[in-house]
Amino acid sequence: MRFRVEKDFIGSIKVPFDAYYGSETFRTMQHFKISGQKVDIALVYNYAKVKKAAAIANMRAGKLDKEKATAIVKACTSVISGKFDEQFILDPFQAGAGTSLNMNVNEVIANIAIEELNGKKGNYKIIHPNDHVNMSQSTNDTYPTTVDITCYSLLQELLIPAMKNLERSLQNKAVEFSKIIKIGRTHLQDAVPMKLGEEFEAYSGAVRKSIESIEKSSYFLLEVPIGGTAVGTGLNTGKEYQRFILEELRKVTGLNLRRAKSVFTDMSFRHEQLELSNSLLTTSVMLTKMANDLRLLSSGPRTGISEIVLPAILPGSSIMPGKINPSIVEMLNMVCYKVIGSASAVAGAVSGAQLELNVFTPVISYELINSIRILSNAITAFDVQCIRGIKANIKNINRYVEMDLEIVTALNQYIGYSRAAEIANIALKENKSILQVCLEKKILDEGVLKKVLSPKNEA
Repeated sequence: MRFRVEKDFIGSIKVPFDAYYGSETFRTMQHFKISGQKVDIALVYNYAKVKKAAAIANMRAGKLDKEKATAIVKACTSVISGKFDEQFILDPFQAGAGTSLNMNVNEVIANIAIEELNGKKGNYKIIHPNDHVNMSQSTNDTYPTTVDITCYSLLQELLIPAMKNLERSLQNKAVEFSKIIKIGRTHLQDAVPMKLGEEFEAYSGAVRKSIESIEKSSYFLLEVPIGGTAVGTGLNTGKEYQRFILEELRKVTGLNLRRAKSVFTDMSFRHEQLELSNSLLTTSVMLTKMANDLRLLSSGPRTGISEIVLPAILPGSSIMPGKINPSIVEMLNMVCYKVIGSASAVAGAVSGAQLELNVFTPVISYELINSIRILSNAITAFDVQCIRGIKANIKNINRYVEMDLEIVTALNQYIGYSRAAEIANIALKENKSILQVCLEKKILDEGVLKKVLSPKNEA
């Protein structure tokens, strides 16, 4: 392999000759081989958008000459297009605050721009990663801004549409099952009748509330601390840059971004990212409850509840022939558990910040972006491969309804709670229906009993 030699204040280092990244990226790659993963490419693209907006703002402010600015803007556009993905080689678990990723982006953009100006990679006299690409910026304001933009965009592109589709599918099932009377259950014990559609209506409503929570938290992601540089004071920016940067960033991203009400707050506290994490946590808890319900309701097929039938997608056992498991639902459970764990990591990282900076933003971004992606994919699979194909097991549902004991609750207003409880105990002991016992005991007129104890009246 051929190398070029680059120098920084630590010393000289050999960098692969064809690499567009430079010395700091290469040093980071050597020292931080942690997870075997790379920084999410969406974060890279949005960082390049920040750099593009900054170059234009610096040019408008008279800080960066047009030739350099134009080359940097073209380089950023190339990065955003995906042409240089292989140049972003860093592990998500890296040096604090995200300086490593910022420099990876700065170096790649600088070297692309150098070639644009007919120079050779590594000749930073033409375009310098710090002096030109990072002009008027710091990791401390650009990284959290980039994380906010990335999370917001992924929510709008992936998670919220997936959740709205799931809500719609659940509501369709609520309508499809709206006339099917079944037995409700509390404490995992038989309760009064209800409609199967009402069960799915509850699931649809839970998803809708989670969507509202995520949309509310996403609103605050549009409030960014760009322009704060090192500690929030805006050192090395100038009034003109401060005036132009948000305007240009809005154009580049297409988002209605707002300047943080307190840049100092946004740079030292990650409140909006914690809010998002909490809404993802809430969503995962809700989905876990739903998944557990569906696994229980589909249990069987002969010795469980088996009131619903889930689509069969693959064999369920390597030893038991013909066994079908609720595989998609189990997958959703596992994804939700991972997101719940990620929320704990985010909370720890937010609380671990000190003074003017949160150095743990890289792990916050990793957990949030990964959670959004896996939740989006899991919800889509759950919706398309499970919810839309659920069938009601009418035979079992009707059998349970016929033997329901808690239909006796409808007699409370006629014979009182204590007498109704006695009838329920007799029915259970003698394996009879409530109607049979009432007729034998001549509790009420048969016509009245059949009307009062009709599941249709109670559901």
